[in-house]
Amino acid sequence: RVLADARRSFRGYGSMWIDCHCHTRFSYDNWLEPLDLIRRAKAIGLDGVVVTEHHSYEASAPVEAIARDEGFLLLRGVEISTDRGHLLAYGIEDDSWNKWGRDTWLPLDEVIASVLDLGGICVPAHPYREFGVCSLLDGLLDLQGIAAVETHNGGNIAGDNDLALTATRHMALPALGGSDCHKAAAVGRCATEFLRPVTDMASFIDAVRAGACRGDYFKGWK
Repeated sequence: RVLADARRSFRGYGSMWIDCHCHTRFSYDNWLEPLDLIRRAKAIGLDGVVVTEHHSYEASAPVEAIARDEGFLLLRGVEISTDRGHLLAYGIEDDSWNKWGRDTWLPLDEVIASVLDLGGICVPAHPYREFGVCSLLDGLLDLQGIAAVETHNGGNIAGDNDLALTATRHMALPALGGSDCHKAAAVGRCATEFLRPVTDMASFIDAVRAGACRGDYFKGWK
């Protein structure tokens, strides 16, 4: 119902497609230049991207000026490595969320509380991807304090995305999609359709909280 209301309110504007989970060389695990990310996103028809470097929000600061020069919507978040999987945080403004003095095995519930205290929102990333003891899997169903779930991740096999989508519908939460790109060819494999205008992080968060979004495989990707 929320989704249907959002579609009606957005009629006349057309939806926006944003890749909500992107990495560049500032994640220090790949060589993707921010300019190549942005130009690839523009070329395949995306309306924006969210850069979510590993461990640090502040690490992605250099990409903002590049996006402005290209006239392209680029927002920033962070992908956090916790003891129960990866977590996307949006709406924070620095790295003060990290109170532990390390980058990995952070306590998930405490990380969520820290991000919420700073006015941000939390979204479990690829929750059904198995990578050892810190996989979230069905623990997602009992997780508190999250605003949405990444149901479509470009690095996942289809079955993992299907499980995430089923769980998200069961939880009645909004769904996001992102490529989890670490190279240009992966940009836009999955993305999020926003059913109201997104122009900055505040409107991004408002749309997520309203359920005016849905993750999917982006048809422009090739």
